[in-house]
Amino acid sequence: MRIVQVNAFHYPFIGGIEHRLHHICSRLGKEHEVFILTSRLPGTAEREEMDGYTVIRLPTRFVNIYNPPYARISGIGEAIRRLEPDLVDLHYRWAPSLTRGVLDFQGPKVYTCHNTLGEGVGLTHYMSEVNDRLFMRHLPEFAKVICVSDYMRRDVAARGFDEDKLVTIYNGVEIPDASLNDGDYVLSLGRIVRLKGLDHLIEAMGTFDGKLKICGDGPDRKRLERLTGKLGLRDRVEFLGRVSEEEKARMMSGCSMFVVPSIHEAYGMVAAEAMSYGKAVIASNTGGLPEVVGDAGVLVPPGDPAALAVAMEDLRSDERKRKELGQAARRRMNDFSWDEMAKRTAKTYSDILKERAASR
Repeated sequence: MRIVQVNAFHYPFIGGIEHRLHHICSRLGKEHEVFILTSRLPGTAEREEMDGYTVIRLPTRFVNIYNPPYARISGIGEAIRRLEPDLVDLHYRWAPSLTRGVLDFQGPKVYTCHNTLGEGVGLTHYMSEVNDRLFMRHLPEFAKVICVSDYMRRDVAARGFDEDKLVTIYNGVEIPDASLNDGDYVLSLGRIVRLKGLDHLIEAMGTFDGKLKICGDGPDRKRLERLTGKLGLRDRVEFLGRVSEEEKARMMSGCSMFVVPSIHEAYGMVAAEAMSYGKAVIASNTGGLPEVVGDAGVLVPPGDPAALAVAMEDLRSDERKRKELGQAARRRMNDFSWDEMAKRTAKTYSDILKERAASR
């Protein structure tokens, strides 16, 4: 197959979608021709061969109104036509230039849904809802919609989309070889936006006797730093900003537990990553997180600092339980390998092409 993936961003920009694309494409590239069409970030090459697939970066105008910025990418439709793919998979619905370019393609199209429709809080939620309602009008033009959790699949189906055209393919993990240490700090990692619920985790630290390290950056960081100071927690809550993959691995392997306090989460990739390191995970009982954590972690109500504090103290004071949950988490992640998710993706694409050929 000759496959084109379309997303607003790709490496060196690192986020959940980009992480998934890299792992899936590097595996698909062993048997198929795979291209990623994306924006051209400053300092990046127009074309780059990367672990078995080709990245093509197109001229882009960025507007820094959010993190990530709004991107208007030129020439998507023309680039797709030049590549003459068998199938195109769109991964991003907040850039109309991408949507138009993909919809102009006359061959089979897939949309991979990474985020819940109408995601966000406050003004972001209303803007997202308007954008997503407009995008939903185009869903019937896609042969399949891949959802990253069953929760998301049900959400899309509830909006009237044909369930027969929906398929769940989870995000995967790689089980690391890193040596694991039971450190003295709680870790949370990800993009710092209101939806991640970090203010509730910081408030929970007021009654939990321990240290918290927060890795990541985003528009909510300054507000959370002010909250930390207001609560008198600067000596126990540390903001580390963006970290390299190497540093992330070191932090994951060295924490005592990992907390995902999100108000909502379509899947929960960071929870899966922490579990692959054999760490006990405390996560909000919302969205796709229960599918990831299962019975190998602790689920608490979203937006509840007291419940977070109780769960953290319970694990801190019970080393045996902490280790048993960590071991169960690592075993559970064996079923979430990137190899398996790539196989499911390839089969979905192949089935679409076979069905199209049979209908001619």
